[in-house]
Amino acid sequence: MVSRQLALFLIAIGFFTRIPIPASVRIDAERLNQASRYFAAVGVVIGLASAICFVALSQVLPTSVAIIAAMIVSVIITGGFHEDGLADTADGFGGGWTVADKLAIMKDSRLGTYGALALVLALLAKFVLLSEIALLDHYYVAASLVLGHCLSRMVAASMIFSATYVRDGENKSKPLANSQTINELAVLLITGALVLWLSPINHYLSLFACLFLCRYMLLWGFKRQIGGYTGDTLGAAQQVAELVIYLFILMVLA
Repeated sequence: MVSRQLALFLIAIGFFTRIPIPASVRIDAERLNQASRYFAAVGVVIGLASAICFVALSQVLPTSVAIIAAMIVSVIITGGFHEDGLADTADGFGGGWTVADKLAIMKDSRLGTYGALALVLALLAKFVLLSEIALLDHYYVAASLVLGHCLSRMVAASMIFSATYVRDGENKSKPLANSQTINELAVLLITGALVLWLSPINHYLSLFACLFLCRYMLLWGFKRQIGGYTGDTLGAAQQVAELVIYLFILMVLA
């Protein structure tokens, strides 16, 4: 049982990051779906790496530089996986008239105007929000990074449980977890709740309520646009949820 859970965690690591995993770990559609239970845990790994970078560099460099470096670390670890999804979703939703057109645009690897704008504005918003948090409490930036990366992946991955996977037009270059049982969802939610409980952030229920509302609105938008979700829209959901988390923490501290 332990070895199987470790294998599922490594599959989640291999799916979401550029961190190499042992070649002996077998990956198939069923195991990838089961590995979705650890998507929030992968966020903890990414958040911790970013937080450690921020804390270390902020001792010798200006806070703004340390924040930029922490953001770069997360992009390097993930290969810009979610940022790419945000850009593709913005291009598809902004440039397509029909569902088929939107899915075709999202599959296109080229970056359009809508995608570029969404990407630049999202990165700028992250920097500004983390900078404002640093002005109020310097070390809350580290906690924000861990919570942001963990809980945002919890929100995005939980959509697999209740939404419809729109297969047509999906990029087949990388497999996607497209089904989720109640067990996977439970582990995902427990991971997020445990990380939040261990953090110095108060107002747990308020943050979960805020994220629930964010999830509901995103799912409503995805269903209206394309009838469900794709890998790209899950990436977009992660990016939006991460910004919502940083904004919530800033409002709590202010």
